[in-house]
Amino acid sequence: MDLTARVATALGRSVLPTVIARGGAIRVAGVEEGVATLEVTGSPGAVLPLVSRIEALILAAVPEITGVQITGPGAGSEQAAAGSLAERARRILETEINPAIAAHRGHAAVDGTAHGWVRIRLEGGCQGCSLAEVTLRQGIEPLLRARLHDMTGVADVTDHAAGMQPFFSAEKR
Repeated sequence: MDLTARVATALGRSVLPTVIARGGAIRVAGVEEGVATLEVTGSPGAVLPLVSRIEALILAAVPEITGVQITGPGAGSEQAAAGSLAERARRILETEINPAIAAHRGHAAVDGTAHGWVRIRLEGGCQGCSLAEVTLRQGIEPLLRARLHDMTGVADVTDHAAGMQPFFSAEKR
């Protein structure tokens, strides 16, 4: 069985049912030079909170895999390592995070960096969303930490009170 099939089998046994139950889908787009690229679709809440669990599962189940990249539909599998911390964070947001949170009319942008801290501004359906903190701390931050080893942390600089159409309002809690 090739690496792609082994990664798909590992996902199917453990994580896939949870992702599907949460309104998402995940498929193995390919494996290149030991890095498994997973394409996620559907609800961002289906996969983003599980990113670290998915990576740990794959790394344990398929020892030949050295890394896991999660992308949205149609994103390229290449992740350039060159550039400033802000540029690299922007690329990750655009290719891996924003395609997923777009399902909730959301968008994440890099507002700047300083001393290893990446300032993130949540926009659209994420601005003022009652689950924005969960998206940031359990989805975006772990993914950025896994990809940006020189990052110290993530700071949310969003003016949530100004959110006009949050996907989940405080009343929906």
